[in-house]
Amino acid sequence: MELELKEMLHDLETLRKALPDHPSNQTLINKLQSHVEHVCSLAKSVPVRRSKVKDMSAEVVDSNPYSRLMALQRMGIVENYERIREFSVAIVGIGGVGSVAAEMLTRCGIGRLLLYDYDKVELANMNRLFFRPEQCGMTKTDAAVQTLADINPDVVLESYTLNITTVQGFNTFMSSLKNKAFRSNKDSGGVDLVLSCVDNYEARMVVNQACNELGQTWMESGVSENAVSGHIQLLIPGETACFACAPPLVVASGVDERTLKREGVCAASLPTTMGVVAGLLVQNTLKFLLKFGHVSPYLGYNALKDFFPTMEMKPNPQCSNAACLERQKEYILAKPARDAAAKAKMEAESLSAAEFPLHADNEWNISVVDDSEADKSDAKSSDFLPEGLMRELPTADDFQKPPVSEPTVSSNDDLDELRKQLEALNAA
Repeated sequence: MELELKEMLHDLETLRKALPDHPSNQTLINKLQSHVEHVCSLAKSVPVRRSKVKDMSAEVVDSNPYSRLMALQRMGIVENYERIREFSVAIVGIGGVGSVAAEMLTRCGIGRLLLYDYDKVELANMNRLFFRPEQCGMTKTDAAVQTLADINPDVVLESYTLNITTVQGFNTFMSSLKNKAFRSNKDSGGVDLVLSCVDNYEARMVVNQACNELGQTWMESGVSENAVSGHIQLLIPGETACFACAPPLVVASGVDERTLKREGVCAASLPTTMGVVAGLLVQNTLKFLLKFGHVSPYLGYNALKDFFPTMEMKPNPQCSNAACLERQKEYILAKPARDAAAKAKMEAESLSAAEFPLHADNEWNISVVDDSEADKSDAKSSDFLPEGLMRELPTADDFQKPPVSEPTVSSNDDLDELRKQLEALNAA
């Protein structure tokens, strides 16, 4: 469109020169030229929207939005990065952590995002990333869909403006997690991972209950009220501790969390801390989905000391959550078969590795020699001396041989000689 408008301006200038120099003609041409220039400025202000991309390509061109992501495959980090399009991720809580996590996954080309929140965007949220002032008054889910669809139209976005802690909201939440597959070539419906980015214990317990009932793997995240620490946690029903297995002290003591909040007092929040936690959360999400690297069972973050503690929590056999206990039983029953399959896989990998040399031929002509062969060759070379040279010191092999003592021969002649020498000394 911009090219056509420039051509139109050029045609108007040509027309100005061709027509007689009459005031009425010049006025009309100036008016048309002003209109075209105004349309040009409007066209420049319209945001550029990228079109959908059918297949991810590793071609390094400026117009390819996935070239740098596909480079992970070329560098051997992931086996097949394009599989990212097959996965569905649900994000509960589109706040300081959830909104940034949603944007990161969108830019990574995730296949499908399910967004849950009931709150609206406020000016008080502008200290955080993602949301913009002109979105104030919109629901966070609608604002997120608006932004994310512009960033990457390839991602399938589903938004749910609801409170999952209500009965109706919980039922909708449960049904959406196990709902249809969004791609025809996928075996089953539902989501592959749930990310909890809520800011209260009640909502976390609801996500915990839903995932325990469905046997759904999920990741929990949080930022402290003083905004200088946070954490992420991987929860696999039956295999790791659920969120009810080890409740916080304030909850275990029977205090209602809602009574701790006071009117006019809010928790602190830093976009830096929330950005770090969101980055750690999405990084582990990618590792979990694309199966590369190590997925941390629990990773903390202390901003004051730049400290990242890690730990692992086993499920509590006396957990108060009945669904958690059921998943624990299922995990224990399936463990022997799973361990046998893992052992068989390791043996197969070791056999396949033994069939091929550790290092193939390379352009630097570097060769790998067995340690025993190297020792033998070194020994032979060290024993050899050029003609005309002899060793001053004994070799290492000589030190290892026990010294050979020569037999001593004693005779009466020697004793007589010794006696004579002593007598001569005494006489002197």
